[in-house]
Amino acid sequence: MIAEEPREDVRPLPFLVYGTLRPGEVNHDLFLRGRTLAEEPGHLTGAVLYDGPGYPYAVEESGETVRGELVTARPEAYGELLAALDRLEEYVPGDPRNLYERAARDVVRAAGGTVRAWVYLAAPGIAARLRGTGTRITGGDWISRR
Repeated sequence: MIAEEPREDVRPLPFLVYGTLRPGEVNHDLFLRGRTLAEEPGHLTGAVLYDGPGYPYAVEESGETVRGELVTARPEAYGELLAALDRLEEYVPGDPRNLYERAARDVVRAAGGTVRAWVYLAAPGIAARLRGTGTRITGGDWISRR
């Protein structure tokens, strides 16, 4: 008997984007234009933002907050957007070479309340290196780093 690989959860969740996918950043229009129903401010508590080579990494760590946009995809575009963002973030379920891991986390809406959303977090090996030698982005806001 061949063991089945665990199936990945692909519920149609919104995404918390905190770097190059935010409005005004290089990947926003390339990936999100025409594919979203709503974009609103949101933040992830229990995470720290680190500077990367042209893009940030969120690393789970208590006491901090990562700020971004909560993006809700159009239902007809969800599958295509999920696949496109996984490629952009170089995420393949179960691949030890991942730069990021896509994880469902509770995200706080600026308007109040929380929602479960996909967040691309630094993969474990990268997170460990960043904790040791990375440069934190003060305030957890990629856009305000400039």
